Amino acid sequence: MPSSPSLATGPAPASTPRTVRDRRADLIVVLVALALAVWVTSGLWRDPNVRTITVNSSDQALFEWLLAFGGHAVTHGDNPLFTYLINVPDGVNLAVNTSITVYAVVFAPLTYLIGPPATFLVILTLNLLATALVWYWLLSRHLVRSRLAAGVGALFIAYSPGMVSHANAHLNWTAGWLVPLLIWRLFALRRAGHWLRDGVILGVLVAVAFSIAAEGLFFTALALGVFVAIWALHPANRAEARAALPTFLRGLGVTAVVAGVLLSYPLWLHFAGPQRFHGTGFDPVIHSEDIAAFGAFPRRSLAGEAGLGTSLAPNPTEENSFFGIPLLVLTVVCFVALWRRADPHRRATLWALGALALIFTVLSFGPVAKVDGRRTDLPMPFDLVGQLPVVNAALPARLALVVAPVVGLLLAYAVDQLRAAPPRHRSTELAWLVGFAVALVPLLPTPLLTDEREPIPRFITSGTWRDYVSPDGVLTPVPLTVDIYPDGQRWQAYALSHRQGEFEIPGGFFLGPGGPDGRGRIGPVPRTLSALMDQAGRTGLVPIVTDGTIREVQSDLRHWRIETVVLADEVHGAKFEVDEEALRRTGTALFGEPQRVDDVWLWRIPPADR
Repeated sequence: MPSSPSLATGPAPASTPRTVRDRRADLIVVLVALALAVWVTSGLWRDPNVRTITVNSSDQALFEWLLAFGGHAVTHGDNPLFTYLINVPDGVNLAVNTSITVYAVVFAPLTYLIGPPATFLVILTLNLLATALVWYWLLSRHLVRSRLAAGVGALFIAYSPGMVSHANAHLNWTAGWLVPLLIWRLFALRRAGHWLRDGVILGVLVAVAFSIAAEGLFFTALALGVFVAIWALHPANRAEARAALPTFLRGLGVTAVVAGVLLSYPLWLHFAGPQRFHGTGFDPVIHSEDIAAFGAFPRRSLAGEAGLGTSLAPNPTEENSFFGIPLLVLTVVCFVALWRRADPHRRATLWALGALALIFTVLSFGPVAKVDGRRTDLPMPFDLVGQLPVVNAALPARLALVVAPVVGLLLAYAVDQLRAAPPRHRSTELAWLVGFAVALVPLLPTPLLTDEREPIPRFITSGTWRDYVSPDGVLTPVPLTVDIYPDGQRWQAYALSHRQGEFEIPGGFFLGPGGPDGRGRIGPVPRTLSALMDQAGRTGLVPIVTDGTIREVQSDLRHWRIETVVLADEVHGAKFEVDEEALRRTGTALFGEPQRVDDVWLWRIPPADR
């Protein structure tokens, strides 16, 4: 609940000349935000059906499949939150996965028109653009008077290192435009006489956010809870908070009821439905933020291109802090400068923002601290809170994403203060300008790395597969589909979005049960056939096949009800090159000589074996 101009009233109406200047500033911010969004994703725009994100082609394939499946579910009256098309015979609970249901439904016509890869790219680009514009709207209309200040804050938040890192195929985390909308509608609950309407609006928004980025919604709720509590308990705000509390709680109650009704089925599936699990398939120690990462530079930035980037993140999609030392110093200087000139109410806001950033920074360190790649024995607070329900399914490193908006707000407040009361000395103005340039220019984003993806076989695109798989039958590529071998879901996405019909596949890239101690795991529990094919594709060595091996493979074929096994000429491996010849020889040893159909090798599985 920041001080004036507030989220409740907004700035005073502008005069006509100022209105013209403000509209010009708005247009400039829109154009800059659009240029940066296209710049970051430019490698894919060369040909979205051919190009794929180098460091995270698995997640890209997953989100493309989710878009195709979601549109297919809506047009065919299927359940968009549970499917048996993958992970035969058990199916997958998409409510405990990142199902982006709202995107799949809203963009279904576009998916059918231009295909899942191009729709994926459109959403990714719009996510970055919308994040910048909605933050700019919130800042310029409710929090600061200067359009320049709002532009600096919004553009930093939208293209901060964490956002650019997650632009490597994460359609959920790049939907940062949801956060300023949630902030705006939460603070609107203070308005007397509007608590019912405002509660309904926020409840609908919460349901939408859950359906696009449930983990992001959880982090936003935690962050807002911490901020509001610290702000309200400050002596300068206690009277105001006490007066607003009844209206606020009534509105929050309406929000809970509306969101609970809209999300009743997804929440039941999430916590009590089939194929649920607790925890996650990721190691919280590995996926925690290195303390040194806060002062490091990200790889997809000007500093990274100059060789100053590091590999302190568990992978290139999880550079959740990486602000660089100059920006950390500038943030502290901005905080001190704001504090010195602030009235008690503004100091309460600064106090809450500072505490919020510190709390989430420490929590992002995970169960034990890591410093410059070295794990220490020093336990961290997340070691305790990470055992709580729901929290145990979160990756601690991503808690650092909360810090970027705090930094952006402090930058915006500082620029706003400088614009309102310019320093008397030109040298002071120059020092501030140099400070912002030194801190922000090295973080300017560079385009995501992309490569050509292996083409979908003509056997799939021509619809020939329908001659070899019965209606709703089971087809599998080899290697079997998992996160590092996403071809099965790519083929299925093509068939669904081009209205060819359905085929099921064993395995897939998803989170499901089967991990240690009842926790989740990525993909299905491996069986003999999947392990043999993975070994052959990964190493190029044909495994030894015995009579016992054949019996175990036949058991797998019956378990999965596989009718047809397909080997493409070019197999996509997300982490390494795949040896197709070793796969063909392994398939021949297990199933006999293959047929050549269109551009694939194919094995028909006799009914007795399935």
